[in-house]
Amino acid sequence: MSIIDDLRSEFSPANHFLNTATVGIPPRRAVEAFHATLDSWADGTQDVVAFDQDVNRARSAFARLAGAEVEDVGIVGQLSVTAAMVAASLPQGARVLYAEEEFTSTIFPFLAAAQAGRIRVAGVPFDRLIDSISEQTDLVAVAAVQSADGRILDLDALAERAGQTGTRTFIDATQAAGWLPIGASRFDVVGASAYKWLLAPRGTGYMALSPSARQWVKPLFPGWYSGDDPWSTVYGAPLRLAPGGRGFQASPDWLSTPAAAIALELLAGADLEEIRRHNVALGNAFCDGVGIPEKNSAIVSITSDVPEERLLAEGVSAAYRGGRLRLSFHLYNTIADVEAVLKALAGS
Repeated sequence: MSIIDDLRSEFSPANHFLNTATVGIPPRRAVEAFHATLDSWADGTQDVVAFDQDVNRARSAFARLAGAEVEDVGIVGQLSVTAAMVAASLPQGARVLYAEEEFTSTIFPFLAAAQAGRIRVAGVPFDRLIDSISEQTDLVAVAAVQSADGRILDLDALAERAGQTGTRTFIDATQAAGWLPIGASRFDVVGASAYKWLLAPRGTGYMALSPSARQWVKPLFPGWYSGDDPWSTVYGAPLRLAPGGRGFQASPDWLSTPAAAIALELLAGADLEEIRRHNVALGNAFCDGVGIPEKNSAIVSITSDVPEERLLAEGVSAAYRGGRLRLSFHLYNTIADVEAVLKALAGS
């Protein structure tokens, strides 16, 4: 039995679920932990200090999955919060380059900063982004995998180009972390919401800030959990932030933290490359079935007139994004899911 087959026993989708790019399915052990956390909250036996262990387990697992050092990682509820912190930390007049097709949580904070007159922004087509980076580009903001259609950024080429031009980098790994190797340590800031491919509850997320990024990114929302020793530094001055990424983080969602730690550890304990191959193979099988070029991605989109309601009636869960049918394949999917959606589309 492969590791993928072993992991699949943790999941119980009720249909042909091809919608991880919207929200992932949690492993059974994470659901059990979530219920146990709710029970302890309800009966007053919750040990809130013990949640620190879950936070640090999740930070460590995210570091392994993203290719970062654990000391660089902090927790944050939403990707847009990390993006906003980066946008607000840029110097007056900084020039930011982004992909025109980008998911709005990745770029809205930069557009808002531009509207306020703080920075300048320019959008170019995703496929031209790397070639458009120049010595005049202060920062590039882009997702590692495009949400709408699954196109994958050439992360090696981006790292090389940014190094040549001295350009800072902000990478949204929300649609990549959990199935695609990222090599986060090559970039300034990498952030990810964890409720999709990382299979964690909504409201959990992570960011990795390189040592050089921590010299210019400002901790703009420090709270008690940003402190060096949160439980002993909860009152009074002076400001005493934790070292590394923890000094930039927000306080945890306690109810979600144990489940998030379990989900991320399950993925981090697997072979990420094997997960990538599995997901891509299913995506390519779908491409072959509808007669389009293989995309080599876990996310595939096609033009389709079949309404989402019709797919649901056939037991297929998917989504329409950007006017196209979007399918996303993860470790709990099999070729049976591919065959089901092909049958549903053919029967329209």
